[in-house]
Formats: sequence, C-alpha cells, structure tokens
Amino acid sequence: MNQLPFKKLKIIDLSTVLAGPSVGSFFAELGANVLKIEHPLHGDVTNTWRLKSEINPQNQSAYYASANYKKNVLELDLSTDADYYRFSEELKDADILLMNFKKGDDLKLKVTPNELWQINPGLIIGKITGFGSDADRIAYDLILQAETGFMSMNGTAESGPVKMPVALIDVLAAHQLKEGLLLALLQKTKQKGQVVSVSLFDAAICSLANQASNYLMEGHIPQRIGCLHPNIAPYGEIFQTKDQQLITFAIGADQHFKKLVSFLGLSELATDSRFCNNMERVKNRDVLFELLAEKILEFACAKVITELMELNVPVAKIKSLDEVFTDPNALALVKEEQNNGQITRRVSQIAFNFES
Repeated sequence: MNQLPFKKLKIIDLSTVLAGPSVGSFFAELGANVLKIEHPLHGDVTNTWRLKSEINPQNQSAYYASANYKKNVLELDLSTDADYYRFSEELKDADILLMNFKKGDDLKLKVTPNELWQINPGLIIGKITGFGSDADRIAYDLILQAETGFMSMNGTAESGPVKMPVALIDVLAAHQLKEGLLLALLQKTKQKGQVVSVSLFDAAICSLANQASNYLMEGHIPQRIGCLHPNIAPYGEIFQTKDQQLITFAIGADQHFKKLVSFLGLSELATDSRFCNNMERVKNRDVLFELLAEKILEFACAKVITELMELNVPVAKIKSLDEVFTDPNALALVKEEQNNGQITRRVSQIAFNFES
C-alpha cells in the first residue's frame, strides 16, 4: 500500500504477546509513529518464545518479530519516578495508548484512564483483556480456545480436542480493537479521551458465527468432524490424486456439484436421489466420499486444479508453508526489516487495498 494515512499519528504501545502488539504494527505499517515501551529486564515475553533453531538470544524471536514491525522500542520501568516521567513526556502528544495489563497492574503502574487523561485529556486508550476488565484471570489464546468452544469443535473423534495452530483468538481480538480504535479516531476530540476495550472472550464468542447459530437456533452441539462442514457436502473432505497430492473442495452450491461430477465422469450422481441437493449430500456424505475418492485417484493434481478452476468449482491443493511462500501473491505480503544487523520477516497486517 502506497498510502500512509496515519503518518501524523503517535501511538504508545505498552502491550505484550500478540493481540495488542498486532494492533500497533497495523498502525505502524500505515505510517504511524509507534513507540513500544518494554521493561528493561523482562521485555516482551514473546522474545523468549523461540524455535529450537533460534539460538542467538540477542536476536529478536520470530514470534516477537511477527507483531512488532516498524516500532521504536524504549526500555522503561514505569514503577520508577524517572522512567515514569519519561513516559509522561512521551504521552503528552500521543493519540493512542495500547495496553493489556492484568487487573490491578494499571493501578500499580499509574496507567489508569484517569491518571493518563490528567497528562493527555484527549488520549484514546486501547485495552485488551482476557475475560473483561473486572476479571482476575490470566488469559492466553489457548485458554480462550478451550473456554469458548473452539477446541471442542476442532479435531476428530479420534484426536480429541485440538487447538488451532495460529493464536487465532488473539488475531480476532486485535481486529476488533483496530475497528474500535478507528471509530474512536473518527470521534476524537482534544478535550475528551475514550477507552476502547476488547476481551479475548468476547472476540472469540463473536467469531463463532454459524456454529453459534446452529446451536442457538437448532440446539446443535458441534462434533469434532475434522475438516468437514456440518451444513455442506462435499466440503472439507480430503482426497488424494494420482500423483499423491492432497486436494479438497468447497461445494457450496448444486451447480458446483454438477460441474464437479461431470468433470470426473460421474454425471449420474447429480441426479441420484442421495446426492441431488446439499441436504441429501450431507446425509449421505460418507457414501459420496467413497465414490469421489475412488475416481479422483485417476487424475493428476494439476489437471484437477486447473480444469475445475476454469469451471469455477471451488477446489484447492493442500499446501505447506514452503509451498505457500513460493506464490508471488503471498510473497508480496512479506514485510522485511533490519534490527541490529538481523533481518526479520513477517506477514503484513494489511490485507486491503484502495482501488480507484
């Protein structure tokens, strides 16, 4: 993105881990001056979350780098008068402050809204909490995946509950906070600040989407069905091709199904009473899977992908990350930065473009 709409914006980032720092990186990527304040001894805990291959303790960890792009880092201990004074000076001309302290720490460090507004009356405060501002519980993404139903739905009957491989609740909470802060900026005045608070719990519940409605409207408690979709078939079944590649389909409409079975030479399935519409396909998905799987083994992956894409049938090869990052479109979203001689890389926080 060539536009930098927030180049006049100053943000102080007191947050750690992923959700809060991701918000800071979002604004930094759009031109904001983001000052990340870290404790001189403890820093951000994600700098200790390292792969076995990350052996140089002086380098940023990959996890830390993922959420701390284009930030200036200042080490301050806010419990000391001298460092708190330095913090106060930086705060005077800030537009937004980000934090994710557990309950009570804001009092200890004198960063409650009223104390901050005494220094900067128009300051917008963005807060990430685990279970809400009044809760004492320490929360990480995994805890929220467990408590909000995500793990209960993820995995298979054999695997038991499985966490998602990305800290998705943190990511979702970050998006919620960005939206709230953007609204607060539209309403911003110099005389009166605002607090925009997002809990990981609320962000998770608000992201249950159709699974929540399935339960709220029909009393359906999702079962662990792996990649499958409870309402659509075939959708998420994994098929092996002639050249041992793995593919999947998202057949969300009857016309997609007709095109798929026609390509495979199984046109009769489109009029078979067991598969003629989505509801019947969901009921009979196991039988349908066997019929499709046997036929797909006759085709090479490239042929299936290329020809079905030409027919506008939703199909995909299941790719590992080394395959993903050979795609020019994925590489275009990689952001690189040098820190003390170390080249760090992460994916962009920006997935939108302005088109004229």
